[in-house]
Amino acid sequence: MRIDCIDHLVLTVLDVEASLAFYARVLGMTPQRVDEGRGALHFGSQKINLQQLHVGVDRNTRHPTRGAGDFCLLTRTPIEAVMAHLAVQGVAIIEGPIERTGAREPIRSVYFYDPDENLVEVANQL
Repeated sequence: MRIDCIDHLVLTVLDVEASLAFYARVLGMTPQRVDEGRGALHFGSQKINLQQLHVGVDRNTRHPTRGAGDFCLLTRTPIEAVMAHLAVQGVAIIEGPIERTGAREPIRSVYFYDPDENLVEVANQL
C-alpha cells in the first residue's frame, strides 16, 4: 500500500460556528455546515472536518479533546503578507517567521492559535 495525500483531518472544537467563522475569515477557507455539532472547512482539494465537543463527536473517537491539533498549511502568499493579514484580523503570531523542515523541502513558517488553541502553522516552501 502507498498513501498519496491527505483527504481530510478532524478537529474537535468547542463551538463549530465560531471555528467555521474563524477559518473562513482568517484563512479564506470555505465553511460548510454539515449537521448539528459538525462542520467542514474546504480549501484546495482538502478539508478539515469539525466535530463539536459533547454534541457531534464521532462515536469512534476515543479521546475527543479540543486544542490537541497541530498542523501546517502551505501558501504561496509571501509570509510577510500572511503576517500582515493576521495582524489585521487580530490574530497573534506566537512564533515566526522561522525556517523549518517541511514534508518536501524547507519551509518558512508562522504559528498562531485558533479559537480552541489548536496550533496552526502557515508556511511558504523555500
